[in-house]
Amino acid sequence: MTSPMPAQPYAGTPGPVLRSPVALGRAAAVLLGVVIVTDLFAVFADQLELSVLGDIANGATGSAVFQRADRADSFYNAAGIAQILALVAAMVVYLCWLWRVRINAEVFAPGEQSMKRGWAIGAWFCPVVNLWFPRRITCDIWDASTTPANRRGHALINTWWALWLGSLFAERVSTRQYTRAQGVAELRDAARQILLCDLLDIVAAVLAVFVVLTITRMQDGKALAGPVLLPVDG
Repeated sequence: MTSPMPAQPYAGTPGPVLRSPVALGRAAAVLLGVVIVTDLFAVFADQLELSVLGDIANGATGSAVFQRADRADSFYNAAGIAQILALVAAMVVYLCWLWRVRINAEVFAPGEQSMKRGWAIGAWFCPVVNLWFPRRITCDIWDASTTPANRRGHALINTWWALWLGSLFAERVSTRQYTRAQGVAELRDAARQILLCDLLDIVAAVLAVFVVLTITRMQDGKALAGPVLLPVDG
């Protein structure tokens, strides 16, 4: 990525001010990387849990099994706490970045954003609409950040969003199944669901990193290139 973008090429009229998203983009990408690390730790804890439950299902008993079960539970609980802390930190910085690139999108393409600026933050916390509004806002920012000579589709955003929603639904189902499980067999099924959820979250977080870095790079490059001057007839 290049140096912070100058505001002057797009300045001149009152309204939104163009600012560099590079620092926030990098910070968001790093914290999303921390989310990935905690998810990998959770996958390790899930596998320990599944291993112990498998041994118990096969009739294993004794102090060694119970010690392994206690250790697996400790790892499982620690992984859950780490995931929550990493997700909260990443979300705060990500929303700051999203707010910044949303304002820049207004500078690049005035009047072409389909939703008001406040939805860039509010859409994530409003039930029902949070299933598609954030994706729509991201697509609008993406389109405003591209150049006419380098138009791109929304495949990356669509794949990221589908996996993100999939991981959320999988987490809700698996958590409910785990808390209501009765017997080793049901616990193993729930643990498998939680493992799948953590794997989905890893892939979604990786794609989120690409979305953040791609939009940041496009906006930085577009600002440094300056506005496109169209010929005037006559």
